[in-house]
Amino acid sequence: MHVTLAEELMLLSLDDESGVAKDGSSAGWAAAGGLLADLALAGRIAVEEGRLAVTDRTPTGDPLLDDCLERLAGWVERKAPGKAKAADWLTKDHPVAVRSAVQRLCERGLVVEERHRVLGLFPVRRYPEADGSVERELRERLAAVIRHHVTPDVRTATLIALLHAARLHGLAFPDLPRARVELRFGEIAAGDWAGESVGQAIRNMHVAIAAITAVTVATAATAATVAAG
Repeated sequence: MHVTLAEELMLLSLDDESGVAKDGSSAGWAAAGGLLADLALAGRIAVEEGRLAVTDRTPTGDPLLDDCLERLAGWVERKAPGKAKAADWLTKDHPVAVRSAVQRLCERGLVVEERHRVLGLFPVRRYPEADGSVERELRERLAAVIRHHVTPDVRTATLIALLHAARLHGLAFPDLPRARVELRFGEIAAGDWAGESVGQAIRNMHVAIAAITAVTVATAATAATVAAG
């Protein structure tokens, strides 16, 4: 089963038993970046100096990517020349990216939606695992690269770059020392594993996601400190 990078990121984020998203905010940024990365790999967009351009509006055949492509194309068209910044799109689109990716996982039968009410009032949705075959294959691919130093293919390297940018090392390898995983992810993210145009797009998104994640983490830490004080 072919799944998008955004779906793979959400599979790693969603707890198999409870269906609650772990590192949900950071995973959301990475999922939005995953959609852009897949479009770059498909030759539909370019990212240069942090700015987005749609180079081909031909549908990819994947509903998730095609929906993102149309929304992105409309957004870029409404922007003044040179103002379509990748960071702005990620900020705008990450809630949509998460909802769309999780809905697609439900449609594929990989997770199931459960609805609950907190305190009998506030509705929440959770997405426990229904079919673990795709996530197992995904984790085996990542393990081959990190544990056994197998050279990653372009898609796996792109996924690792997104995880590294969003500081999601623990989602992929909760049982390994973070420093070890971070070092290996960093080596792969900095590697020359894609063509020049795609590589440039991924590097630009890496910078944008890393910057957004850093601000998100810092803001959360400050709020926690204030609350504790």
